[in-house]
Amino acid sequence: MTAVHDPTATRDADATLLAGRYGSTPRTAPQVTDVIRQQLAHRSVRSFRPDPVPEPAVEAIVAAAQSAPTSSNLQTWSVVVVRDPDLKDRLAALSGDQEFIRQAPVFLVWLVDFARIAQVADRHDHGLEGADYVESALVGFVDVSLAAQNASLAAESLGLGTVFVGAARNNPEDLAAALQLPARVVAAFGLAVGHPAPSESSRVKPRLPQTAVVHHERYQEHTQLPAVDEYEQTIRVFYEGEGLSHSWIDRVLARFGTVAGLNGRDRIGEALRNRGFDLR
Repeated sequence: MTAVHDPTATRDADATLLAGRYGSTPRTAPQVTDVIRQQLAHRSVRSFRPDPVPEPAVEAIVAAAQSAPTSSNLQTWSVVVVRDPDLKDRLAALSGDQEFIRQAPVFLVWLVDFARIAQVADRHDHGLEGADYVESALVGFVDVSLAAQNASLAAESLGLGTVFVGAARNNPEDLAAALQLPARVVAAFGLAVGHPAPSESSRVKPRLPQTAVVHHERYQEHTQLPAVDEYEQTIRVFYEGEGLSHSWIDRVLARFGTVAGLNGRDRIGEALRNRGFDLR
């Protein structure tokens, strides 16, 4: 028997998704598609079942990543698929010693990769001076970020859970050694992928209201602090529900208020130069 579409139920479900993303019922009803529903439902998963992620699923995830935009079709990124438990243990130790990295069946390490371009230049006896500028490194980081976000969404569409790991930048040289990365290649971040464990209870985390991030025609600086104050109340309720006493403002100030808040990533410029990115 053909299922009967219930527009009211769909609108209610969409409103629930939007309320979860912003911590309050939306004032309007934005247009929502299946893709947007998947995006609105995103949550970080840090507890995984031991079930393996099949290779066809990984291939589909990478195909989705390669479908992301890439500056001038340069494709200045690569990804290392890590399944080996010993290597995951090593990478976890270098990335904030986070247990979920060890637990995840697959850990994807996303790389800014200019080694491939260097090989092409060498084969054609061509210079590569333009790669040694900050702009080129930015192109690589933008490329790999777009690709990895596509990958995360694709994984979630397959019923998998994901969480990004910026701590893969805590020890860039040691991580590069563990993965045997050549010069001109550096890890941007990791992505743990797997089937969420039954005990996984993470919820959709509310984001800043759109009044904080959307500016029409010109930047509206006066909207920022009122929007932050509104968000502070919303996120406090969320954190209290998680048994935490954090606030968004405290997190921002802890991260950027001192160099110590960068957890060693203050040496990223030095690490990039050590990895063959002679930035100018």
